[in-house]
Formats: sequence, structure tokens, C-alpha cells
Amino acid sequence: MTVHFLYWRNARYFATSFVLPEIFIEMLLVNNIQENLEKYVEGLTKRGITDGAKLLNEVTDLDSQRKKTQQQLDEIKSKSNQLAKQIGQLFKEGKRDEAEAAKAETAQLKEQDKSLSEQLNTIQNELINKLYNIPNIPHPSVPAGKSEDDNEVIKVNENNKPSLHDGAKPHWDLIAEYDIIDFELGNKVTGAGFPFYKGHGARLVRALVNYFLDEAQKAGYIEVQPPILINEDSGYGTGQLPDKEGQMYGITDSNLFLIPTAEVPITNMYRDVIVSENDLPIKHAGYTPCFRREAGSWGAHVRGLNRLHQFDKVEIVQIADPAKSYELLDEMVAHVEKLVNSLELPYRILRLCGGDLGFTSALTFDFEVYSAAQEKWLEVSSVSNFENYQANRLKLRFKNSDNKKQLAHTLNGSALAIPRILAAILENNQTPEGIKVPKVLQTYVGTDVIKK
Repeated sequence: MTVHFLYWRNARYFATSFVLPEIFIEMLLVNNIQENLEKYVEGLTKRGITDGAKLLNEVTDLDSQRKKTQQQLDEIKSKSNQLAKQIGQLFKEGKRDEAEAAKAETAQLKEQDKSLSEQLNTIQNELINKLYNIPNIPHPSVPAGKSEDDNEVIKVNENNKPSLHDGAKPHWDLIAEYDIIDFELGNKVTGAGFPFYKGHGARLVRALVNYFLDEAQKAGYIEVQPPILINEDSGYGTGQLPDKEGQMYGITDSNLFLIPTAEVPITNMYRDVIVSENDLPIKHAGYTPCFRREAGSWGAHVRGLNRLHQFDKVEIVQIADPAKSYELLDEMVAHVEKLVNSLELPYRILRLCGGDLGFTSALTFDFEVYSAAQEKWLEVSSVSNFENYQANRLKLRFKNSDNKKQLAHTLNGSALAIPRILAAILENNQTPEGIKVPKVLQTYVGTDVIKK
């Protein structure tokens, strides 16, 4: 089954299409929309989707058409099968005229079968298209709002906010002065947004990755090293497709994509899997490079390490019992907060509003660290509960205590993304004598001060 989509890139619409697995109709639980229509309308309105009721009614109408057409098709097939059995018997009994009449009726039924099959396929394509463009319904605690300006700040910790010396510089000047990151070389070899890390710059990246992975292991996460390429099924499974197709790098003629985050391959480990309730929660951590087009991102706010097309990140993922998923979300938020605290960085935690909430998320907490030289907050982590939205697409289930199959909940968080953490470390720890290395990283880096 092939479904066509339009996506927005650089102020133009582009057409694309994907071959979808045949399981999505039953997987997306149209009945759930029908039974909770008011909840869905309220949730979409909170996300700023004002025509949510119209979209949902179109979904339910299409599903009714699908069921009606499928019933007609089944009746025709049943009648065709009955006639096929009768034709042979009629010929045996010498009732040639009746047999020929039955054959003619069978031919007409085949034409109707073909027409209805095409009609059903069209309805299913349109239904799947609409279903895949309906985002997750926000958790009741998500505040209303249209953009990041309406996000709710729930905690601010400025204990480590530095007072910089005269002549302090933003990180893009520091990296040139200390010769630890080379953007011009990256631009030459690949393009803008693909820097080279050199010397202590490369060691700092490796130090952060190893430190974050070690801390994840201590917290009970099992480390995996996943592929950095995914297929279309994986993209649909976790909701990057079709929503984020325009932000992903596709590999020509292969139907593969470079991952935007390790969440995608790690969560897809459990696509079409039924796990044991006794194994929950399943906790994984993984380090990967990540790739994002970041289309439409321009200006001073994306200078230097603030926004890249390739960056390193350690991700934590949990597969959870729905009854415990929000308790586990709090645990993941606490884990990220511990990491940021240990790096001696000022930070704040935000609850994202409906208009800024990710497509697949029910509730997201963002972490931002304060960049002293830029005098601004930089996002370094998002920790989210997707409830059963991804599990629904993935057909990720577990057997509960009654031995019944139930959709699991999925959660993930950046723990942490490297570039902006590195930018804040460089800016906040600069001194006339050099750049101080946070204590927890000194063993990894091999020094307590980076000097020119």
C-alpha cells in the first residue's frame, strides 16, 4: 500500500510517498478516537489545531466507508464462491443454460470485486494518511499555549551561574582561540553544520559521552550501540514519519534515513514484540551521532554549536507498564537533573505547552542550561512520555497479570546532547588562565584546565 504526503521545506511543498505495512488499519485504533472524540478534540485544540473536530470526523467517516465497502466486498466474494461451486454441479446435471447464466453472473461479480477493491484501497490510503497526521493527545498537565514563549518554567537553579571576567568570549571565539573545533574545515569537507572537533575539543566530546553512558549504566540502563540508519517502518513506528520527513536526511535509492536521535532505532528494537510484564520497565541507553536538516534555521541564535546538522547525543529509553510510566518519567527527569548539576551548570526545567509539544509526545520536560557569554538559555535535553502512541504504531505490547495483551508506554530523554552542553562548559568556565574542566570530567579529559 503506497500513501502520498506533502511536506514543507524551504517555503515550498514537496511530494513524497511511502510504502506502508499492511497492519496499520487495526494498529491505529480508530475505535479509540470514536469512543474519546471529545478528549481528542480538546487535545488537538490545546496543540493549536483548530479544525481538530473536522479532521476526526473525516477519520470516523472514512472508517465507516471502509467497513461498508469491506462488507460489500466480502458479500461479493462469498457469492462468487457459491456460484463457482454451483456451476460445476449444474454442468454435471446437464443444466447448461443455468450454468452459463451463473458464469455470466460470476463475470459481473468479478468486475464489481475489482471496482470495490480499488475503492477500498483508495479509502484505506486516505484513512491512513489522515491517521498518521494526527499527533498524540497532550497529558492534562500540559499548559495551553502557541509557542515556546508559553512554556511553563517549573524550576530554576542558578547556583552555578558564573561572573565572567572582562573580555570573556562566546564559545565560537573560544574554540578558534584554543583551536579545539574547526567549522571552516567541516564546511570544506561536508558543509555548514558539520564541524571537526580537534585536540581537547575531541577529548571533551568523548569525555561527555563516556561520562553520560557510565552514569546511565549506574542508573540501571542497559547500553546498546544501535545502527545510525533506519528504514521507513522504523520511522513510522516512532512517529518521525511522515511528520519529520523534511527534517531527516534520506539515503538516495535505499529507502533508508540517517537517524535524528538514538530513540528511533532503540525503541524499534521492540517493534512487533510482546514483552513479559515481569521484564518491565525495560531500560536502554545508547550513544549515536544524530543528523537533522534543521531546515529554516538561520540567524545568530544558531551560531557555533547552538545548532548543528550532525551532533552527538546519549539517549535513555524506557518501555513501561502504563500504570507506572509517569513515575518513571519523574525518575528520568531526576536523572537528567543530576547530570546537569554534576557538570556545575546553571539550569532550568520547563514543561512544554501544547503548541510547542513534539508530535508524538503526551508530556515533555525540557532542560536548558545558561550560557553566560551569550546571556541566554540553551536547550540541552527533552524528556518525554509518549504513553501508548508509539507503542500503538509499533505494535509493542505486554501480557498483563490477566494474561491479556496490552499496549506498553514508551519514554525517552536526552541524557545528554553534547554541543550546547559543551558550549556552556566552555563559556561558563573560561578564565584568563584557561578553561576549567568540570570535576566529573577531569579524569576523562586528563586535565583540570585546558590551556592555549
